[in-house]
Parts: sequence; C-alpha cells; structure tokens
Amino acid sequence: MSDVRGPARQHVHGPAGVSTQDAAGLPAPGVPGLDPRWSRVVDAPDADGVRRGWHVLDTGPLLAERGEAVVATLLCVHGNPTWSYLWRRVLAQAPPGWRVVAVDQLGMGFSTRPAVPRTLAQRVDDLDGITEALALEGPVFTLAHDWGGPVSLGWALRHRERLAGIVLTNTAVHQPADSAPPALIRLARTPALLDQVCRRSPLFVRATTALSLPPLPREVRAGFAAPYLTSGRRAAVADFVRDIPFEDDHPSRAALERIAEGVRELEVPALLVWGPRDPVFGERYLADLVERLPQADVQRYADASHLVLEDRPEGVDVLWRWLEETLGASATAYRDHAEREPGGPRLPVRVDLTHPDRPAVVELREGGRSVSFAELAAAVDDVARGLALRGIRPGDRVALLVPPGAELTTLVYAVWRLGAVVVVADAGLGLGRLGGALRSAAPRLVVGIVRALALAATTRVPGERLRVEPGGPELEALALLGRGLGAGRDGAGLPGPDEVAEDADGAVLFTSGATGPPKGVVYTRDQLAAQLAVLRDTFGLAPGERLVAAFAPFALYGPALGMTSAVPDMDVTAPGTLTASALADAVRAVDASVVFAAPAALRNVVATAEGLDAARRAALAGPRLVLSAGAPVPLALLEEVRRLLPAAETQTPYGMTEALPVATLDPTTVGTAEGDVRGGGGKGGVCVGAPVAGVQVGIAGLDALGVPATRPATEPGVVGEILVRGAHVKDRYDRDWARQRASTTPPGWHRTGDVGRLDLHGRLWVEGRLAHVVRGADGPVTPYPVEDRVRGVAGVETAAVVGVGPEGAQQVVVVVVPALRAAAPARLLGAPLGGAVLAPAGVAAAVRRAAAPVPVSAVLVRDWLPVDVRHASKVDRTALADWADGVLHGRSPAGRLRRLLPHGAPRRRSR
Repeated sequence: MSDVRGPARQHVHGPAGVSTQDAAGLPAPGVPGLDPRWSRVVDAPDADGVRRGWHVLDTGPLLAERGEAVVATLLCVHGNPTWSYLWRRVLAQAPPGWRVVAVDQLGMGFSTRPAVPRTLAQRVDDLDGITEALALEGPVFTLAHDWGGPVSLGWALRHRERLAGIVLTNTAVHQPADSAPPALIRLARTPALLDQVCRRSPLFVRATTALSLPPLPREVRAGFAAPYLTSGRRAAVADFVRDIPFEDDHPSRAALERIAEGVRELEVPALLVWGPRDPVFGERYLADLVERLPQADVQRYADASHLVLEDRPEGVDVLWRWLEETLGASATAYRDHAEREPGGPRLPVRVDLTHPDRPAVVELREGGRSVSFAELAAAVDDVARGLALRGIRPGDRVALLVPPGAELTTLVYAVWRLGAVVVVADAGLGLGRLGGALRSAAPRLVVGIVRALALAATTRVPGERLRVEPGGPELEALALLGRGLGAGRDGAGLPGPDEVAEDADGAVLFTSGATGPPKGVVYTRDQLAAQLAVLRDTFGLAPGERLVAAFAPFALYGPALGMTSAVPDMDVTAPGTLTASALADAVRAVDASVVFAAPAALRNVVATAEGLDAARRAALAGPRLVLSAGAPVPLALLEEVRRLLPAAETQTPYGMTEALPVATLDPTTVGTAEGDVRGGGGKGGVCVGAPVAGVQVGIAGLDALGVPATRPATEPGVVGEILVRGAHVKDRYDRDWARQRASTTPPGWHRTGDVGRLDLHGRLWVEGRLAHVVRGADGPVTPYPVEDRVRGVAGVETAAVVGVGPEGAQQVVVVVVPALRAAAPARLLGAPLGGAVLAPAGVAAAVRRAAAPVPVSAVLVRDWLPVDVRHASKVDRTALADWADGVLHGRSPAGRLRRLLPHGAPRRRSR
C-alpha cells in the first residue's frame, strides 16, 4: 500500500536554506501563488521497486472536502530545472470536478533525491508508480513541459485505455536530423561546464526563469529556485541534462525513439501551447510534433519564450477551455468545423485548359513574357515533380516570396499539384511583420528571390531555401529535373486526382494586420475551390476573360478560372503606385475585360489621369467590370472611375482574408427605389450590398457595453458584429486555437470583427470594426456613420472617429483632415495644443452638429490619417486614438509621433 502523508511532513526551507536530508518535504509557506493545501508527500515505488517520497500538488483532497465528484484528472509533469510550481495557475483555475495532480519528479523539486541518476526509461516507470499510488480517477489528460514531455508521453503510451487527451508546452521528443541541438543545452552539457553550471552554481536554474518575456517578478523567480538552493539539491538538475540523448549510443536514446515513434499512434485530442522565442525548444520542435500529431490544435504566442504559461498567463484559460470542450466531445468531433452551405459546382485548383493556346500570364515589366495555358500546365507538372525530388510531400508547407509573374503562378499551381500547402504573405506587411508571419507558418521550404531569402534568414524563418528570380534560370532548372522524372510517364511522381483529400489544407494566407499582428488563415483545398466558384458565379468570370490585377494575390486565381492575368507595371506592395498610364498599358496589352484594384490604387489612377493620350483613353473604355476591395470605397471615387472607364460596372465586394466575397454592390448604378444606399438610409455607414449566393449573414447585436450577442439575428436594423457562413469561409486560424474558438461562436459561423446592420432589403451596411466601437456611458457608438456625416462639413476632406478614455466611459473624439491643405490650411487650423491643433470654434461646432445625436467631446485637426500597410486605405484608428489621447492629456509631440510610427518608419497616409 502507498503511504500518503499530508502537511505534517517537514518543510524544506526557501530563502533561509534547505534541509540537508534527501527525503521528500514540503515547500516553506509563502511561495507566491502556491496554496499550501495542495501540497502533500506520497510514498510510492520507483522503477526499481524502492519506495520513494514524492512531493505532489493535488486538488483531489479539496474536491473530496467539497463533496465534488471527479469528472476528469489532469496529470502535470514538469521538466528541468522547474518543479510542480510551474503548474500553480493551472491548479488555481481548475473548473469544478477536475482533479489536478502535479508531481515533482524524483530528484527534483521537493521529492526524494535518489543517490543514483535517473534515465528516461526509469522516469517513465517512476511516473507509473506514483500515479498508481495516487489512484487517478476518471478520464486522464496529461500536461507537460520541457523534458517532462517525453516522460508524460511515455506514460500516456502505456495507459491509452484511460487517456483522454494530451497537452504539451515547449518540449521535444525528437531531434530533427537537419539541425543541431539547442546551443544552450549543448553548452550546458559540455563535460567541462556541466557540473559547474548545473550543480555547483545556480546558473542553469536561474537562467531558465531569466528567459521569460516580460521578466518574472523577483518573488516568482525565487519560488522556482526554492528547491535548488544548494549544490546537493541541484545534483538531479545536472543529471537531467546529462541524460539528454544526443549521441546514438546514449543509454536513453532507445527509450526516446520508442516514445517519439509511439506518439504517432496516439489518436487522442492534443493541444500544443507554444512560445516560439524559446532558445531551447523553438519552432522546429513544434513542427516535428505537429507532424507526429496531425490532429493537434495549436495555440502559438508569438512573443512568448520557454516558460510559455508564465509569459502568457492567459494561456492557462485557453488550456482549460480546450480541456473542457474536449472532455464534452468525442475524440473525432471535438474540433469544430463550420457547417457549410452548398454552393455551385466546385472548380479544381488547377490550370484550366479550355483555351490552351491563349495567354495565361502576361508580364508587363521590362523584358516580360507571355505564357500560354498549355505551357503553364506543362511547367506546373514539371516543377511539381522537381519539388517532389527535393523532398516536398503532400501536406508540407511551401512559402512563396517571388514577385507576381510567370514564376510565382507556376510555383503556386505546382505546390497545389503536389498536394502541398501554399504559404503566401504580402511583402507590403513590412519586414518585421512579414518575418513573424512566415515564422508562425513554419514552412518546410521557402522559395524566393535573393532579397526575400535574406529577409527569411534575418527574421529566422525556418525551412530549406530555394532561390528563384524572375526571368532567371532557377525555375527552369527545377522543371528540367522534374521533366526527367516524368519522361514518358503521365503524372509520374505526382499524386493522382483522388489521392489528396478535399479537406486537406491548401493555403495559409495572412490578414493585413490593420487591427493587430497579421493572422494566419488556413483554407482547405475544398474551400479554395468553393471560393473560385463563388467568384466565377458572382461576377460572371468565364474562361476567355482577361484580367488586370493591381492586387497581385487575386491574379493567382486567373489560371484556375481560365482567365488571362496581367499585373501592371507598379510596385505591388504599394497599391498607390498604380498610375493611369500603367493601368491603360496593362489593359491594352491583354484587351482586359476585368480590372481588380484596391481603393488606394484607384485613387492614384484618377489622380494621374490628366494628360492621358487618346490611345490609352480608348483602352480604358474596354473593361466591362472594375472590382475594388480591401476598404470602403467612396462613392465619389467610384464615379470618377466610371468617367475614366465608362463601360465598366464598378463592384465593391465586401469580405476579408477569412471570407471573400461576402456581399457586393455597384453603388454608382443603384436606382431611385434604393436611394438610401447613397443617403445611408438615415443611419449612415457603408452599404456593401446583398450577400452573394451561398452566403448567410447574421448580426450579433451589441449590448449597452458594446459586447456582441452570442447568437446572430437576421432582422433589419439590429447593429452588431457581422457573422457570416458559407462554403468558402476559412477553415481555421493557423496555430491559434483560442482565436479560432472565439471566431466560431456559435459553431458554423465566422465572427468577422466588423460591425454593421441589415436593412429592409436584406442588404448589409458596415459601420466599422468592433475593436473601434466607442464604448461610452450612453452606449456604443460605431465610427462610420458619424464619419459620413462629418465629411459633409464644409472644408473637411475626411475624418475619423476614435474613443478616448476607459472602456464604458469613453469620449468621442473626431479627427478631421482639412480640404485644400496646401492652398489654404488656415481655414481649419485652430489654437495650438502641445504641437497639435484644436479645430477652431466654428468648425468644431459644425462637426458637432453633423455628428448629432452623438455627443463629441473634442475635434482635432491633422493633415493626414495613418492607414494600414497592405491596402493603404484602412485608417489605423488604434494608433490614432492613442495619439488623440496624448494630445488631450498633454504628452510630448515626440512621444505622440513615436506612437503613430511604432517602427520608426513613416506610415502611408490617407489624404
């Protein structure tokens, strides 16, 4: 029988020193966050049958005192050199009925210190002994960190009959063959340093908590170090490092390999919570675990390090939400996949060969080429085989950092032909954000121009490298390699039509980052096919159409739609660089029938149209359709576009990276019966039209505090968060389980983060972003309707509404940009206020009258508004609100400017 002992055991003291005994004990009182009622000592046999004292944290006795039945048990295993203290928040936040057991491994924490070092296999056996003594109840989940990961997984493989799921945080079960072991561990494991660093001094112990971002409080660092204050009590720290099996003949190598391969057979739900800034267990180990546990959900915190739950304590809440949901669902249904509305016939994501001899891709840059559909399809097969020879397999992720043109198009379709996953990140995101986005996707291969590969190296993007330059020989060399493999064999080396599942991942795309860091969005192959079908059916895009795409990602769909695609001569990372002459030249080159351009691009086209020659003007009279998306498009701008492209319908599809299109409208052709589109229906905002076929829209109404409801409504007039559902809505956010769960409530719907309403005709009106709603004492205020009214004030070119102050008591502040600033800025310039200006009394009064019935606390003047980096069209209201707060609270002008320019580089301006 086991001997379970409670708090009567001796304390092992903290700051004043520790007992010289090797027996188990209890932490001294006062360790921050540690409830002494959890602590006890349990005697149990170790791997050799010797009875040892284990210090454990266990909520079981407290559940018994409260009369709560155990619904499930969470078994927590720490690594080196931490102890069960690592899991204190997990115990503190345990839901009713959950028993949480956190053990101190033998030799660690406050457990017995055996005289002989433990191997990995012994530690798994040891854990068997203590869990038997503890008599774990109900379905069991495991939670582990660091080298506790292999120990817990070894235990899990032996107890599959009661294993309900596993959670891992920054750990590893396998050292990838193509990379060296972590430098810090290699250094600490050096024979000349190991004893000095790990046992004789507290350097290794202290270094572990020093990795945290932000730094841990001093008392918490002391809590982690409390069991390891003398060299004798740090002996197992050195032993643990010594037991890491880097060498082929290491005593623990075989045990680790058995566990690593056994993990592939664990078909239970899994959650991986990761801090990628960990210098020990970085993203390569996350990628390895994802490959071994393909069913795993991932919660990645980009700014977290080794002790991920210390750096991001909110991860504990995510962990518990996942555990609760998993406990309440079957192993096969716990992941929520949205219910899909049936759409039209799907289009395969491959090159359409309806018109094989017509151009598929036309390059407008100097020395550009034209590639036919037949040539493109052949090149796609050859390059796909070449990628296969480089080791790329179905499901692998391939990041493409190549400018738009024949090379990029070929690579995209080659990756899809191979059954692999395209990772596309817009260079317009900027260096830091682009690198962060690609790191989060963890590609197996990065294909790019030399500058892009240098960026990938600088920002520590994982994966092998393949250089491909526009017009260079690299892609042809890869195709020749594949052509040799496929000579005389149709499809040789490539998966057949039915060998890649429709629900397999097809692409990872990234949001613009207008309201935070860019988010990875995963589409399955079926969802990509559904999106192609929606675009085809909504806008009548038939094979043989010719497309000019000033927004490069859209051009990539051209070959699958059978459309000739041309990218104008412009900087595709800066939409505002498209000129009227460049657009006309692209239209004339392919006799374009369709143009796609962001609002910023159209704005510059109109601004540079004066002086166009007759031939270019004639070319612009040809397109039948202009599409513009990415931000609200002012009606006045569209009317100017219609004058420049007189035969074109101007559709403004509404959507986002997660779902495009959702709705669409041509505001310039709305009849008088629908005149409220122009006038705002008396309420304002941007009418984006009726939902497209196959898409449902609902509104989760806002309460008095600006919090959206849990379920959508469809009745007109309700203002709230816009929810959508459809066959082409994203599958999930990449490696962000918490965000994904929040975005799919209720199941089957995607929460867009936009706010708006439906009108009596079933059309959707957008009134801003949920994050930008002003939450005041009189209820929520959405920004777009107020801005619409303020733009009508004489002398105001544009305006933005932001909230200043604490949520629930925010004040509405209007920031206006004066018209004709260069010629007559004095019309709106008022009294200086800390380097900025308040609007003069007359203008402020006019703005307040226009904004009514919304009360405006202050009217400020700027000569530009900060906007997003991708579309150069969405006002960065978060930065603007912080600036306004600084103005009104007297922060220095330099401080306010730094907040508007957080990376030291000027943002694009909205004028």
